[in-house]
Amino acid sequence: MAETATWQWHVVMPLDDLWEGEMEAVEVDGRSVLLVNHEGEVYAYKNRCPHQEWPLHDGDLDEKELTCANHLWVFDVTTGKGVNPSNCALIGYQCTVDDDGNILVGLA
Repeated sequence: MAETATWQWHVVMPLDDLWEGEMEAVEVDGRSVLLVNHEGEVYAYKNRCPHQEWPLHDGDLDEKELTCANHLWVFDVTTGKGVNPSNCALIGYQCTVDDDGNILVGLA
């Protein structure tokens, strides 16, 4: 029987502080996490490009595509999958908004 991951949830900020179409780096339990609000849905990723670990918050967000500032790798923020190149992906974290309007990130 496979073990179920136990998530530890962390309140990181109010949703009102992350407007649609914006991204922001936050510190969560010692990890740099990139939050992205795309069309009211919030996504959380490790704030590092899988190519050479450059900070993603320095990149450019255009609609749902995030372009790394260093080598111009492009990712779909709704899935974390690489667009260019397509054989890579961002490391994602569990993310939700609670009833009080706070963004929570779950780390295993």
